[in-house]
Amino acid sequence: MKPLYSRGRDRFKKLLLSIAKPTAHMDMAHAAEPLPGAPPDSPPGKPAWRCFSYDEIHRATNGFHGENLVGKGGSSEVYRGTLEDGAAVAVKRLMGAAACERRERDFLAELGTVGHARHPNVCALLGCCVDRDLYLVFAFSARGSVSAILHDGAAPAMGWEARYGIAVGTARGLEYLHKGCRRRIIHRDIKASNVLLTDDFQPQISDFGLAKWLPTEWTHRAIAPIEGTFGCLAPEYYTHGIVDEKTDVFAFGVFLLEVMAGRKPVDGTHRSLLSWARPLLKEGKTEALVDPRIMTGQGGGGGYEAEQARRLAFVASLCIRASATWRPSMSEVVELLEGAEIRRDRWAMPPEAEEGDDAEEPWSFDDLDEGTDDELDTPSSSSASSTSTT
Repeated sequence: MKPLYSRGRDRFKKLLLSIAKPTAHMDMAHAAEPLPGAPPDSPPGKPAWRCFSYDEIHRATNGFHGENLVGKGGSSEVYRGTLEDGAAVAVKRLMGAAACERRERDFLAELGTVGHARHPNVCALLGCCVDRDLYLVFAFSARGSVSAILHDGAAPAMGWEARYGIAVGTARGLEYLHKGCRRRIIHRDIKASNVLLTDDFQPQISDFGLAKWLPTEWTHRAIAPIEGTFGCLAPEYYTHGIVDEKTDVFAFGVFLLEVMAGRKPVDGTHRSLLSWARPLLKEGKTEALVDPRIMTGQGGGGGYEAEQARRLAFVASLCIRASATWRPSMSEVVELLEGAEIRRDRWAMPPEAEEGDDAEEPWSFDDLDEGTDDELDTPSSSSASSTSTT
């Protein structure tokens, strides 16, 4: 059977447009914000993305030239490009067999989630293309991902001010996905390589290849197979496939530790960031959690702000709790990061819940394959740049 987009391009376009229809629940907070490369006369309340022609994206990427390839995953590859109006874009091409129905489902699912998101801290979707193949077009983030900059051994260490700003901005973006967006979106793959940076170091959540949306009346979803990144998976998700907002909260806690410490979720010796950080968090050794390159001034920022570091460490300790019930919501995370009073009694857990936090991670490194970048059965790839291009 021919894939849907090749059986009838007009029919497929109608399906795409149906995804874009506004509803009474459409978030209007950012509806007036223009997006580069988007249609200038988009009706209010309608997602500002459009269908590109193949010729447009072919010209923009110089024929998908190898020099413009900036990211590649198991089921997609991303090319840098420039539209005729000068807007820099990232073109995500879905790979795989042309007749693969899962590929179509993944394409429509990603379009149906990120296509409704309009927020400064969420990577902007400009449109898609269904000519010849399946493509998603995003605004390009020239500085690349947080991971690429954070772990670039040849570059100066990222300063503390930038790190804290990234933590707060990413929290705001994730809160929007959970509560402010038209659809209640669970990202499922929050990590440093999926947070991109604008020229002024504003973080933008990207790569919605694993994202799921939850109807308002649902408390959670049960999902199989388990997909994501080792070191970032919430226990209830890895062991039972249960997904809700607290799944992202757990991953965000790991992200905070990575930003703070400059360590990857899983290092080259297969030691997890969580197993290293948890004893330090429990003993209140905040300074030991801070990237030593900042301590020595290599980031050019003259060290770090102690109160902010304590706040980051406290929030991270809440987010990575084994029991989802005792994790904060992203709204509470944003409040804490933005200066709300830290009341430790408010977040105190009963002894039986604390015991769960001392347990080993529910996954085993025996499941890791060499050269997989610690990915677990994941088809996702960065929506925009995964490497710095400056």
